[in-house]
Amino acid sequence: MTAVDLQVRSGDLHAIIGPNGAGKTTFFNVITGLLSPDGGEVFFRGERVTGLSAHAIVRLGIARTLQVTSIFPGLSVEENLWVGVNAAADGGRSPRDRIGRILEWMGLGALRKTPAADLSHGDQRLLEIGLALSTAPALLLMDEPSAGLSAAETRKLIPLIGTLGESLTIVLIEHDIKFLMEVAKTISVFHQGRKIAEGDTESIRANEEVQDVYLRGTA
Repeated sequence: MTAVDLQVRSGDLHAIIGPNGAGKTTFFNVITGLLSPDGGEVFFRGERVTGLSAHAIVRLGIARTLQVTSIFPGLSVEENLWVGVNAAADGGRSPRDRIGRILEWMGLGALRKTPAADLSHGDQRLLEIGLALSTAPALLLMDEPSAGLSAAETRKLIPLIGTLGESLTIVLIEHDIKFLMEVAKTISVFHQGRKIAEGDTESIRANEEVQDVYLRGTA
């Protein structure tokens, strides 16, 4: 990637879009410590996090979901959430209360004892979001949360992400433009490893360069 200057306001629901190969997932990998940047720095809440381990970054309050679900298939829904709780810093409430709240948010309470491998794809996606939340993040990075979901399952994500955005800062990568335009407050557009535009949904829709490199191909 070339130099990307991206600032995310606390409490924002900030989306990153762009063609395949634009550098979106690489950007997330740098933030979360999976890749080291060739230059520049990453700051979170005023603290430099460049070069920290992925585990240390989680404990600072940054969590992430992946394009492909990264749950623990041999564990139950509830056991998956305990893994996240044990990896987290103090989340401000008891671990059991936190897990109960997440199960309620995700609508997975009735499935708490079910092995994750036996869940539908849509419920596995919800569990992955729940697993990220179990680490008590202040910043949630979501990489294509609607990937592989049916239209009905995608529609269910819209109010969920809206609710999460009331208490978390969220940055999401998404190719489903209709879905994204309903949930995002701010959108940044990447192309060939650089940021070419940023603004609210209406300004991004109207941006001719964004239309040329991306939106016309996803309409």
